[in-house]
Amino acid sequence: MASSGSWTSRQNKMFENALAVYDKDTPDRWHNLARAVGGKSVEEVKRHYEMLVEDVNKIEAGEVPLPNYRKPGAAAGNGKAYSNSMDIEEQRMKSLKLQ
Repeated sequence: MASSGSWTSRQNKMFENALAVYDKDTPDRWHNLARAVGGKSVEEVKRHYEMLVEDVNKIEAGEVPLPNYRKPGAAAGNGKAYSNSMDIEEQRMKSLKLQ
């Protein structure tokens, strides 16, 4: 199986989608996740998951600033950010919430 230390945005998206399908109670979870992503070993998938957990914990602890989301179609640099950027990030985190 071909593998590498870097993950493409497509592989990351496939990984996130697979996490929603294969929860912690799924038999052979790591093999299923690796198969869903493709091109990654079980060990790489586990390592990627552990890094994601660390990132989520840092975000929830307030150690990572939220991005300054811009309104769609707004001119760059006009300073108009979503007033609900926290809501957007919270929804994203809930979708990634790891059990």
